[in-house]
Amino acid sequence: MWEYISGTYVIPKNTKDVDVALIDAWEANNAKIVIWINNSVEHSIGTQLENYKISNEVWNHLQKLFMQLNFTKQYQL
Repeated sequence: MWEYISGTYVIPKNTKDVDVALIDAWEANNAKIVIWINNSVEHSIGTQLENYKISNEVWNHLQKLFMQLNFTKQYQL
């Protein structure tokens, strides 16, 4: 599932060569991951995530939200 979060596995394009089942599987797995992430954070943070529908976008938003550039804080952790 990490491929969904990292963005390396993106939704297959709807072409004649791509099976509709692949697109359906991608959408189901993506929705599952978004729900997992949303259920793993506090409600106040989860409401911020409602605007994002792709797991990679959710993950990137959380990464920006919680990224710390404070060396003292990093040393403490």
